Amino acid sequence: MSGPISQFIDHHYRHFNAASLVDAAQAYQSHLESDGKMLVTLAGAMSTAELGLSLAEMIRQDKIHAITCTGANLEEDLFNLVAHDHYERVPYYRDLTPADEKALLDRHMNRVTDTCIPEGEAMRRIEHAVLKLWKEAHHEGEQCFPHEYLYRILREGLVKEYYQIDPKHSWLFAAMEKNLPVFVPGWEDSTLGNIFVAHCLAGDLDYGCVRSGTEYMGALADWYLQTTMNQNVREKASSLVDTDKLAENAGPCEPKDSLVGFFQIGGGIAGDFPICVVPMLHQDLRLECPCWAYFCQISDSTTSYGSYSGAVPNEKITWGKLEEGTPKFIIESDATIVAPLVFARVLGW
Repeated sequence: MSGPISQFIDHHYRHFNAASLVDAAQAYQSHLESDGKMLVTLAGAMSTAELGLSLAEMIRQDKIHAITCTGANLEEDLFNLVAHDHYERVPYYRDLTPADEKALLDRHMNRVTDTCIPEGEAMRRIEHAVLKLWKEAHHEGEQCFPHEYLYRILREGLVKEYYQIDPKHSWLFAAMEKNLPVFVPGWEDSTLGNIFVAHCLAGDLDYGCVRSGTEYMGALADWYLQTTMNQNVREKASSLVDTDKLAENAGPCEPKDSLVGFFQIGGGIAGDFPICVVPMLHQDLRLECPCWAYFCQISDSTTSYGSYSGAVPNEKITWGKLEEGTPKFIIESDATIVAPLVFARVLGW
């Protein structure tokens, strides 16, 4: 039975972007009811916007099966977990002068729109914990992905004494408990990525102890082929390399397991990186697999600037990412408003 939020949405959201929200949420539910899986992408500052309040429950209830996010969204959910009470909100951020901004910097408060993240209580606390793991990996010759180090921090309780919100409101904590596949392209473009490089330059670490973005693409390709075709990408690719089939393009086919949908919050690398895995499998490895079986993007970007973030879904057909009949939705609005409502509708809240 639908809860009050879902009832409100169904009654009032009847036209335009509001109707697109309902259509996208209903199609999301239908996809899951058909035994489909869903990958969600996170761009922007969704973690600092505390999307974890709804995203974590989506993960716990198996409404999300993989996440691709920026390095900022990965770490900022953890920052919020350990330093929430030290954050400061600046409601009138549009009125700040350069001198006001410099005063925030002098206090080690890093502003994201109306929210200031405290360097000491957030970033340095996590640096202290993750540096220990990086150094262990460096000395033992191990390699892990960025999110795996953060999973270890949570799993081993290395910062538990600092928790300032209920962990059930942390999407990263929920993902750790599920051992959810997470893919983080461009991780070096983040606070922890910067910190890692600084320690490498200082001679404390070797770059090799953190696995790269290209390895993330390989892991994503393997997850996608396992999920849709129950096949190992390396085994299939190696079996084709020695045949003439490599000269032929493969394409979409019926799944042997589950179809995967694509729910994109924002744009940028968090969205473009994962959606490209399908044409890579088809055109570069010549492997048969289904295209993405559902597509929804929440974005306020426009198409007129040539941006990926504002590209309409049909453009993706020309790149082999979506098929003509793929259910496609665009909700042109603020993701911090829309995403929690879609999740609430899917959860039946």
